[in-house]
Amino acid sequence: MIEMQSETFGDRILNFTLPARNVRGRLVRLDETLDTILSAHAYPETIRDLLTEALVVTALIGSLLKEDDSQLTMQAQTQDGVVKLLACDFRNGELRGYVQHDEDRLAELGAEPSLGELFGQGYLAVTFDLAATGERYQGVVPLEGHSLAQVCESYFERSEQVPTLIRIAITSGMAAGFLVQHLPDGEEGRERLHVRMDHPEWEHVAIMAESLGADELLDARLPLEDLLWRLFHEEPEIRVAPGLSVNRGCRCSVIHFENVLSRFPAEERKEMRDENGIILVDCAFCSRQFAIQD
Repeated sequence: MIEMQSETFGDRILNFTLPARNVRGRLVRLDETLDTILSAHAYPETIRDLLTEALVVTALIGSLLKEDDSQLTMQAQTQDGVVKLLACDFRNGELRGYVQHDEDRLAELGAEPSLGELFGQGYLAVTFDLAATGERYQGVVPLEGHSLAQVCESYFERSEQVPTLIRIAITSGMAAGFLVQHLPDGEEGRERLHVRMDHPEWEHVAIMAESLGADELLDARLPLEDLLWRLFHEEPEIRVAPGLSVNRGCRCSVIHFENVLSRFPAEERKEMRDENGIILVDCAFCSRQFAIQD
């Protein structure tokens, strides 16, 4: 049985669970939101694809947070890589991200550089900021593997011991992602499922998930609910709930930057001013400049 409330196309997340398999998952497609974020900078194709993948993964993982105003941040920063900084975050459906890179070194790598060539000896930090308690949890994993999705799978395996599978598909003007996880069984006296990466329930779901093709993920005519049904129609129950709408969520404003600057000592703020007493602040996320009267 599948319980459906509405069809899901672009810029929206679909939440689902497979109760009989102790599995939860997310599906997402990005189109207009993706274009808005990418258009803030003139990224070369390689960097556009890298940021696109990061944005999809951020939306998938960020949508796992249950509390309003909680935030997921993914940041990769390197000393020796072509990519100096990659930063994305997701909060209440608001998604943003940007990349700083060395254009000259990128040009030397050719058309399809590997993750290692882009990041060197880099690490990915995954940070959860929980709104209700104010707590912050962070896990750090090496940027090893073929993709950012694979790096994030390693994060869940190493930091949370939760079997996770992530698939990303990218084409011109659209990107899509799929995430499934085997949930821990917290009942006292029973085996905690997440300590077994080879649990039969998880193996079955992983095999089904591996059959998902990029063409299906990117088919804008195919609602995500229908895609989910294709994958798991043999399950006794699929519980589906439309998730958050996704939009470009840059939170920059004059008030925001005034608050940030107020934390700096007066002497440092003085050095930031131009001859007219204005501090110019660039927002890397949306590529806008703000003039702050200090």
